[in-house]
Amino acid sequence: MEIQRINKKDTYVKREYQFIFGRITLVSLIHYLRLIYRSAIFAVLLVSYVLNRLHGKGTIFDMIESTPAIIWIIWGVFVAEMVFRFFPSRFESPGCQKQFARNYIKSGKTELQIQDNHASVLVLLAWISFNMVFGALHMTGIFDDGIMLLLCSAYSICDVICILFFCPFQTWFLKNKCCSTCRIYNWDYAMMFTPLFFVEKNYLWTLLALSLILMIRWEITFYRHPERFSENTNDYLKCANCTERLCEHKNQLHRLWGQIERYTRERIRRLEK
Repeated sequence: MEIQRINKKDTYVKREYQFIFGRITLVSLIHYLRLIYRSAIFAVLLVSYVLNRLHGKGTIFDMIESTPAIIWIIWGVFVAEMVFRFFPSRFESPGCQKQFARNYIKSGKTELQIQDNHASVLVLLAWISFNMVFGALHMTGIFDDGIMLLLCSAYSICDVICILFFCPFQTWFLKNKCCSTCRIYNWDYAMMFTPLFFVEKNYLWTLLALSLILMIRWEITFYRHPERFSENTNDYLKCANCTERLCEHKNQLHRLWGQIERYTRERIRRLEK
């Protein structure tokens, strides 16, 4: 009887898993692909950095620059991602697409409701202060250029984690309902490449420069057309028009984790008897 009960729960968890990942949207799938290849990039950089430190064969940049193809692939991937952000695309999140005129669906209302606008200043100050610590460690020689590059790569993974699973900026600062209404969505690349400010490599500075242009363009659009960024005035930001369905996906995922935790606890309890 107990075995049958456990088997039923096992089947339920499997069905929940199939249900969640069987209904994943194209935009969410692209986020997962980004998570995979950004994690792979970080793993390669981390292994290369550790090996170089252990064997004393120069810096991680000596290794990378000895194989230019690595530079161009990584550089090209992130440049392509940022360039696509400058144009409307159905493969991108509504969170960054709301800036474009074609995605402005008039709701008939005129009152702007962007409660997280002031909180965005706190995010900016917190991020600059946080990275100034790493910058100071770099300038004193405690951190080398390789650590700063690894930080950028780690930030790139955290960026996707914020979208798919948990965003501290949303939870602790902005209090926005979801990524679609996020006030600072297009700050992500500028935040990601902040540590590159301290690395004197021209090809890396191009990434930082392009990310800042993307952020500045976002801010100019916000101040010229704030109506596009408010759910009250732009129906494009309504849940019914969302092409990402991340809220639904996150809720399903949380339910799955809860089911797995309860299922695991019960199995452990049964085995301990």
